This record gives sequence, C-alpha cells and structure tokens, in this order.
Amino acid sequence: MPLGALHSAPLVEQATTRLREQITSGEWPVGTRLPGEVSLAATLSVGRSTVREALRALAGAGLVRSRQGAGVFVIATEPSREWRDTLRRAAVGDIYEVRMLLEVQAVRLAAVRRTAKDVAAMRAALAARRQAATTDDAAFVDADIALHATVVAAAANPVLDSLFAEFIPALRRGLIELVDLLELRVADANHGDAAHSDLIDAVDAGDGRRAAAVLRAELDSTLRWLRTPTV
Repeated sequence: MPLGALHSAPLVEQATTRLREQITSGEWPVGTRLPGEVSLAATLSVGRSTVREALRALAGAGLVRSRQGAGVFVIATEPSREWRDTLRRAAVGDIYEVRMLLEVQAVRLAAVRRTAKDVAAMRAALAARRQAATTDDAAFVDADIALHATVVAAAANPVLDSLFAEFIPALRRGLIELVDLLELRVADANHGDAAHSDLIDAVDAGDGRRAAAVLRAELDSTLRWLRTPTV
C-alpha cells in the first residue's frame, strides 16, 4: 500500500493510521528501518512535527522503537491492544488525572533539559494555537494538544513522549465535548492563552517549580469541570 499525501485534519491521527497500515499490512516488516522524518513528511505532505507525533503514537502502541543514532525500526506488526482498549473505555476525567501526573513531571524536566530548538517549537505552537482561536473547537483543541506535546517533547524522555501520544485520541474527544458543553470559548475564543504563555516563559527561564505550578493550575481547572456533574 503506497503512502500518499494527507488532506484533512486531524493530520496526526491520519498520519498515524497511514503509517500503521504500512506496518500491519506487511509493507514494512519487523526489522525495517522507517524512512526519516523529512522523507515521511514530504511523502505525506505534512510537517515534521506531525510525523514526529505519529511516530510517538506508534511507539506507544508497541509497533516501532527509536534507536539513538540509527533511526526508527519496526518491532511488531500488531499493536498492543490492552492499553489502548483501556484508554478507549476510560472516562476522560480518569485519563486527565493521569495526564496531570505525567505532564507536571514532564514540565519540570523540560525546564531543565529544554534547548533553544525546543523553546522555538513551543513558541511556534503557541502562535498556532492563537491562530486556531479563529477556527472551530476541534481545530483549537488540536492546536492546544500540539502545544502541550512540544512541552512534553522538551523533557527529552521517549517514554513520556509515547505515553502522552497514547492519551491524545481520548483527550481530544473529551476536550472537544467539554469545550462545546461549557461554551468555554464563547466569551474568550483563545481560552487559556495567558496561562500557556506563562508556562512557556517559565520553561524558557528554567524555572521548573513555576512551570509546574502554572501547568497544575491549568489542568486542575479543567479537571474540576470534568468532575462537575452536568444537569
């Protein structure tokens, strides 16, 4: 099954599906070294960040593994279903509690390990989130998650990367429903912009304590909404 360009959002999910099909169909058997990010991005007509997130999702599914200095290799042709099925069945509030544990630790590490390239990626993602504020809820949520993914990536821990990538589909569904249900963007289309800007500034300054506090406050407020019974 030849790869081809992707044309509609959410691109990360489409890219993940397309690459997974190459593996599960046998086009890329176990032991295959995947094409590089630049090559995959050109083939799929997406950005390298989209390819990177798709590869993290595949790693989280147990299909590929990155070998430092060598590339990304196929390690299985069937995804591990148990973990993904658990996430699919879980309530978004339960997933969010685990996300908080993961991301707060990730942001502490990011404040210590971030590079200039990481900070540039975060600021570009913040700009994309601001631009997405003029679009629909789904595009805004996608941009928000993409920003958080750049923060997790700055922690330079592939396990954290893979875990966060596995959360994304379930988080996306839950957050789109939450934004719509609570009409969070009616009064402020760019809901949460100041907090996200503060978060990036704290990571850039190397202040892990402040970054963790900003992120925890943001995620806590969302979790309270998720845990509030609807009438």
